Amino acid sequence: MLDDHNAKSMSIIVTKGTLDWAYPPFILATTAAAMGLEVTMFFTFYGLHLLKKDLDLKVSTLGNPGMEMPMGGMHMAMPNIMAALPGASALTTTMMKNLIKKKGVASIEELRDLAVEADVRLIACQMTMDLFEIKREDMIEGLDIGGAASWVEVATKSDINLYI
Repeated sequence: MLDDHNAKSMSIIVTKGTLDWAYPPFILATTAAAMGLEVTMFFTFYGLHLLKKDLDLKVSTLGNPGMEMPMGGMHMAMPNIMAALPGASALTTTMMKNLIKKKGVASIEELRDLAVEADVRLIACQMTMDLFEIKREDMIEGLDIGGAASWVEVATKSDINLYI
């Protein structure tokens, strides 16, 4: 753990709310916190959905041409056209959830709980809550509610700023 006077800090803006996009910010935040950094995550637009008590995250192949899934010892690419097929999102989501379970990767709920336990500051964007009519009681405990200024205040003092 770093001395508080010399503690490094990191802020992350979280804008995506799909299963595959939820992993990078939570993994980076919890890893940085474990390494002694002070971490703040600002959840806005679709990323705000990651703070809901009840998660039902899905995977989207649309706009993700690099997406490949291991199948039968090979890697199967998921072309963008597949997103237009009925049931494609459900199929890729099921495949991803099965892969996560098979490989023993922590769930988003587990990573989120770990972030709270590690004192990662979670800020829910008030404007986005208003825009999408998301109520505070639908959100997990242990978060702050603030606007862009809340993140800017943290970001101007942070050693590392990430946009995910």
